[in-house]
Formats: sequence, structure tokens, C-alpha cells
Amino acid sequence: MKALCLYLIMSIVPLTLSSQTSGDFVSVSGTDFIKDGEKYFFLGTNLWYGMNLGAADDTGDRARLTRELDRLKDLGIRNIRILGSSEGDMDSQYQVLPALQTSAGEYNEAVWKGLDFLLAEMAKRDMTAVVCLNNFWMWSGGMPQYLSWANNNEIPLPAIEKGGSWDDFINYSVSFFEDRKANGLFREHLKKVVSRTNSVTGVSYRNDPTIMAWQLANEPRGYESPRPYQKWIHKTARYLSSLDPNHLISVGSEGNTGSASAGVDLYRDNKSRFIDYATVHVWIQNWGWYDPQKPKTFEGSVKKTAAYIEDQLTRAAKLKKPMVVEEFGVSRDAASYDPAASTLKRDRYYEYIFSKTLQHAQEGGLIKGCNFWSWSGEGRPQDPGGMWKYGHHLTGDPPHERQGWYSVYDTDTSTLAIIRKYAELFNSISRPLSVSTGGAP
Repeated sequence: MKALCLYLIMSIVPLTLSSQTSGDFVSVSGTDFIKDGEKYFFLGTNLWYGMNLGAADDTGDRARLTRELDRLKDLGIRNIRILGSSEGDMDSQYQVLPALQTSAGEYNEAVWKGLDFLLAEMAKRDMTAVVCLNNFWMWSGGMPQYLSWANNNEIPLPAIEKGGSWDDFINYSVSFFEDRKANGLFREHLKKVVSRTNSVTGVSYRNDPTIMAWQLANEPRGYESPRPYQKWIHKTARYLSSLDPNHLISVGSEGNTGSASAGVDLYRDNKSRFIDYATVHVWIQNWGWYDPQKPKTFEGSVKKTAAYIEDQLTRAAKLKKPMVVEEFGVSRDAASYDPAASTLKRDRYYEYIFSKTLQHAQEGGLIKGCNFWSWSGEGRPQDPGGMWKYGHHLTGDPPHERQGWYSVYDTDTSTLAIIRKYAELFNSISRPLSVSTGGAP
């Protein structure tokens, strides 16, 4: 009888374990992503607010979230960059609300369940997630909020609507890298998120193959202190890897940006052995390369983009790691915030980026994927060109930016056609061998 009981117990345990780790984690082999035993390429997007749409209270809209994921799936989108953190109370300015972490170590369970629901729904659609865990900028709380909690002081927010200076805010946020108390609070969050068990699937986050990668932060910069910043990357990635050896880790940095004063460098920032791949962001308007009010500047911005990407590839080649162009966007024509405005220049730029990254992927280059910024879907700004306020629809534009700036809507038929075309092409080159004929890929 004891032998029979032992047999039954042993037969059940493997089933439980396999349910916790079903599917293959995305991994890196040389300069390739590998998923389910095959090379993995993707055209993806940013849906940073997905966790909030999934919230399990009246602040969420799960019906909309599932519609958005269905739209993205229909377009061929395979990878989505999302938030796995947000910090602040309901009085916080210029940030998405409600936050996941409402005060140091205190969490809004409804928002946690929103992240659970988002990951569960992505798994149903065979999508992978890049989960961003911090932010240099205030729009999700991030580093400035941890500093404020740690030191009991106010965040020196810029007067965005009045065109105020960002200098004080930047100097404040960059001090995070050497602030032990603030980093201690952040590491507590890392432990919390990695060890969480999904309330929908019953799978712990560290064992969930839906998550492709953890990302240390959104657009961290070193400015005048690049060495402390680079040390922070290595130490934090090492710590995160010790908590979760299953998932990839990336920095979430921009590459070299359009200015040397940002204190970032694709090679130095990503050379830690605990960082698995490099990321690049390209912002032709933010960096002053393109002025939508002066259409003739567009061609020059494309040339600068080409030179920039080649420079980043040269740096990435020294790393011998994959590279992803994970943020890029262009406003509607003439810098209009009206959702009905034309998108001729944006469509041309999207086609350029997609074709260039696809060519690299097809030819065995270092670029393996790209994510456009940003999916708004059926979300529309209540005040186009104005600032987001709590209770407004969530759109692709974060709360610290003018609403309608870079959002891609479900009615942008010309843009969607380009996305669909290239998503299908990306997906075709990572098609499993088993579906091809004659054993050829």
C-alpha cells in the first residue's frame, strides 16, 4: 500500500512541475534568439499600459485589453514590451495611475492582478513579453519615486506644460544609481515580482515562458556619471539573474541616443555578462533630426537614422550579442495631435525601419526584432495635444507627453497595412522547420 501511495505521489509531481514550466523560455545562442528550438525573430510593439487595462477593479478594462491583444495578434505581432512596475500615490503628477506600488513595499492587488491577466492572455496568443521593471523618467514613478521614498523629499518635476527645464529632474533621477537605500527598495520589488505566482494561471513569474526578458529600466542614462550607471547595470543584472536564471535580461537603454551628453554607450552599457542582448531607441523628432513643420527635414532624418543604426551595429558587434530596435516613432503629419490627421511621413519611416531591420535579420545580422512606439488601438486622447489625467483613456502616449503624439490607432489603415506586411515577413523567417517541405527552413 505504501509503495502504491509513493508511486502515485511520484507520478503526480512531474505533472505539477511541467505545468509550471510548459513551453520553452526564449534564450540566446550566440547572436540569435531561440524559442521552441528555432531561431526567433519578431516585429512587436509597446503596450506599456497593458497592466492597467487588465486591473481587476473598475480602473481596468479587461474587455478592451483582450480586444487590443486580438488586434495585435491579427496583425502578426509576436512580442510586446510592457510595464511590470509603477510607483506612486494618487497625487503623483505626470504618471500612469493607479500605480502598482502605492508606497514603499505596499501594493495595489488589483493592478497586480492586471499584470497576471495580461500575461495569461498573451500566453493564449503565443506572444512573448519584455517586462520593464523601472524607469528613469517619471511617467511610471520609477527611479525618482524610489529616491523620494528613500529620502523623504519631493521630486523636482519639470514644468512640462510651460516648457520648463528638465535639468533639476535629471540630476535628481541620475542620483538613483548610487543611492543604496533607494536601490534597496527597488531590489525588494525585484524579489516581489520574480517570485509572484500568477493568480490566473498559477504559474510563478520566474517559471513563465511568456516572459521573454526582464528589463532593468526604461531609458536609464548616466549623463555626467556614466561609470556609476554602468556599475549599477552590472550589479542589478547580476542580482536579478540570481533570483531568476530562466529569463533573459536587458538594460532597456537607448543605445547612444542623439547626444553624447546623455552619458550612454551601447557597448559599455551592455557588456556585462549578465546582460543578454542590446537595445536601441531611435527618436528623430526628440533628437532634433526631423521637424514635422518642415517636411524637407524628413529625408535628412532618414539618412541620420541609417548612419546611427550602422554605428550601433558596430558597437553591438564587439558585444557579440543580439540587438533589438525596441522604440521608434513619428508624429502625424504637420505634428498634428488629431487622430484623423494623415500619417504619410510616419508610414514612410515605419516602412524604412521595418525593411532595414528585416534585411538584417534575413541576412543573419545582429538585429533580431523591432518594436514600434506605441500601440493605442481603440484608445483616443480626451484632449488631443493636452496632458493625460486620471480617468482619461489610456493611449500609446505616456502621461508626461502630449496625448496623440506617437499613438498608433486601430483606424490608421495605412500604418496597419505596413505593420501587417512586415510582421508576416518577420514571422516567416522564424517559422519552425517542421512546417516546411523537404526539410528546408
